Amino acid sequence: MFKPTLKALACALALGAASLAHAADPIVIKFSHVVAEHTPKGQGALLFKKLAEERLAGKVKVEVYPNSSLFGDGKEMEALLLGDVQMIAPSLAKFEQYTKQVQLFDLPFLFNDIQAVDRFQLSPEGQGLLKSMESKNITGLGYWHNGMKQLSANKPLREPKDARGLKFRVQASAVLEEQFKAVRANPRKMSFAEVYQGLQTGVVNGAENPWSNIYSQKMHEVQKYITESNHGVLDYMLITNTKFWNGLPPDVRSELEKITQEVTVEVNKQAEALNQGDKQRIIEAKTSEIIELTPEQRNEWRDAMKPVWKKFEGEIGADLIKAAEAANQAQ
Repeated sequence: MFKPTLKALACALALGAASLAHAADPIVIKFSHVVAEHTPKGQGALLFKKLAEERLAGKVKVEVYPNSSLFGDGKEMEALLLGDVQMIAPSLAKFEQYTKQVQLFDLPFLFNDIQAVDRFQLSPEGQGLLKSMESKNITGLGYWHNGMKQLSANKPLREPKDARGLKFRVQASAVLEEQFKAVRANPRKMSFAEVYQGLQTGVVNGAENPWSNIYSQKMHEVQKYITESNHGVLDYMLITNTKFWNGLPPDVRSELEKITQEVTVEVNKQAEALNQGDKQRIIEAKTSEIIELTPEQRNEWRDAMKPVWKKFEGEIGADLIKAAEAANQAQ
């Protein structure tokens, strides 16, 4: 009896040691995104990794996968829901199949500037949208700015009629499709990673992006004209898998919540500076002519695209649109 007892004890000790070693393994958070590391989103992901690994040393390990290196534009949401990644920050246009209300952010000329976007996102209505998809296993942790969108094309766009017949790349968003149809252009859905080649080969003639995306993806090299339209916002929602998030140890989750709030403030503070810096670099590259709209021209574009608001009012909610419009008035 003695030998088997010793053997059993040895096995129990080995299992216990293995269990302790396993318990000590850090929680791995895979953060996948589709843009370059020096863009606002890319910098935000790196800052999240830095702070999480500093403050939760040994408890959390963050792996950042930029530039569609792990999952592309069309696959990252599915990967999050399957648990293959734990954090992503898709553009707000990606959420329409999970909640129609987030389509609000795609409405053209809704916000006058990025400060109005800030005011709305910090409002009760804006914060409520972050939690609106938890039944679909998606928890919003914050809004990250990329910047206001500019129109680019291989012909000058000064008036709405100039866009007629052009093929514009759009994200998979019904609102953005209607935005271009409103000026008699042809929207073409295309993943972000394919845009440069699409513009280069003529599959599409134009696009809409913040300055940082235009510069980082070298779109200015294949677009002769960029109109500073500021017609919409390209923001991201930092999201996680709800089951994963709720399953974290409370102390870890609490610290990560603080970190995401800090990172969000920093990303949004830096985004405008990064965009303006990239705008300047595009000017210096002299590959594209930058067109500044007069107030009258901007109003023409706004009037041409505003019927899109009414078209989606039923899905988004008239009260939500009204709250967003109210954010244009500084408090």
